[in-house]
Amino acid sequence: MDALLVGLGNPGPEYATHRHNAGFMALERIVARQGFGPAKSRFRGMTAEGRMGESKVLALKPTTYMNRSGEAVAEAMQFYKLQPQQVIVLYDELDLAPGKLKVKRGGGAAGHNGIRSIDAAIGPDFWRVRIGIGHPGHKDLVHGYVLHSFAKAERDWLDPLLDAIADEIGVMVEGKSELFMTRVAAKLAPPKADRPAKPERPAKEAL
Repeated sequence: MDALLVGLGNPGPEYATHRHNAGFMALERIVARQGFGPAKSRFRGMTAEGRMGESKVLALKPTTYMNRSGEAVAEAMQFYKLQPQQVIVLYDELDLAPGKLKVKRGGGAAGHNGIRSIDAAIGPDFWRVRIGIGHPGHKDLVHGYVLHSFAKAERDWLDPLLDAIADEIGVMVEGKSELFMTRVAAKLAPPKADRPAKPERPAKEAL
């Protein structure tokens, strides 16, 4: 196995459409669009295997609940003898505007319980694909906000973003994080409108 893709979320149908499950949604879209194999229950989670270019990739959805995600990630890493830099974690990010995407390796948890759990289990040196969900405006509103379904209007930006992530994630697996972000942004850019033709100047009358 060359890479471990991890989506963060909470298991169970009651959580499936919550903002906190954006990582699960992204991983599910990747598995579907990249033609991964059938789902299997392993490593305290649900897994699927696939290939991206020359790389063999394991997709993992921990079923431990968010605050124990690191247990599943550590088990899969140990089994395949992977290093933290071979792990790519997709998750929701309050501090990014809705529909924005940021990628970085290492860093802090910024209050995200899933990332805090993974940090504790394997250290901080893994890749983070942060899916912006926006902030409700006050810290007291955060819990209810993330554990609530995306509004219908939000699907207008969420679905294209998940599709773009799924289509371009192979670039991220190759370690080309900047190119990954560039390609996702290009897929989401509105089409350029054709410039209207300049009106013809009237011919000057002969003197």
